Amino acid sequence: MDVSFLGGPHPQRGVGVVAPFDFALDRELWRWVPDEVSLHLTRTPFVPVEVSLDLARLVSEHETLGDAVRALNAVGPEIVAYACTSGSFVGGIPGERAMCEAMTRAGEIPSVTTSGALLEALEELGARRIALVTPYTVSVTQSLEEYLAEAGITVTGRAYMGLTRHIWKVPYRNVVDMARDAVRGQADALFISCTNLPTYDVIPQLEAELRIPVISANQVTMWAALRHLGTRAVGPYQALIDESARQRPVPPALPAEPALPEEQEGWA
Repeated sequence: MDVSFLGGPHPQRGVGVVAPFDFALDRELWRWVPDEVSLHLTRTPFVPVEVSLDLARLVSEHETLGDAVRALNAVGPEIVAYACTSGSFVGGIPGERAMCEAMTRAGEIPSVTTSGALLEALEELGARRIALVTPYTVSVTQSLEEYLAEAGITVTGRAYMGLTRHIWKVPYRNVVDMARDAVRGQADALFISCTNLPTYDVIPQLEAELRIPVISANQVTMWAALRHLGTRAVGPYQALIDESARQRPVPPALPAEPALPEEQEGWA
């Protein structure tokens, strides 16, 4: 069959992605990407270290980032995204900015990181008080809270799992349970950290249940990269991506219970 009349494949715009060596959710990243955009992924070199602050520092060294971006240059992406939350918050806000500068120098193209994208997303949503879910140990979770505090973000509640490996194997059920535990008090949004934690399908469910925007590491990374590219991420019923999903109907107020007379037992 002659298919020459089709004129070949449509032109693709490219997003380069630098991920840690143990990143296992390539397919999840793709789910936020429109048809006209391709992802070009590369991984940092393997190091025999479990998930920790030490690993976060190793996978975000500027020399490592520069080598990864130069490798991606061969396919000509228009922007590079560093897809690792802990690797991009471990140095605080100055460290995250320095990472972007190092990647931009190496590739001469714009760059974003997961933790930088997180702050962009919170600003987009007008969220200053957030609940936090992480698969990390307490020390890595505390480092994320310190990063958020630098940006003026208050953490109202948190839930973490203490994992140091195989984070991509955590089922959705556990993510949902942690989210319910983390949302206490008045939170403007919920953030689910770690690019190796699967979240795509739980976001709409949690937003409907918790009635606040729910954002995740992979979601904000793709949202920010595509936004800087001048296009939009795809993701049904996700408040960050679909503005109509930010307007949640307010449940009707329950009728007030009658006040007890002062002399009745149990009155307060």
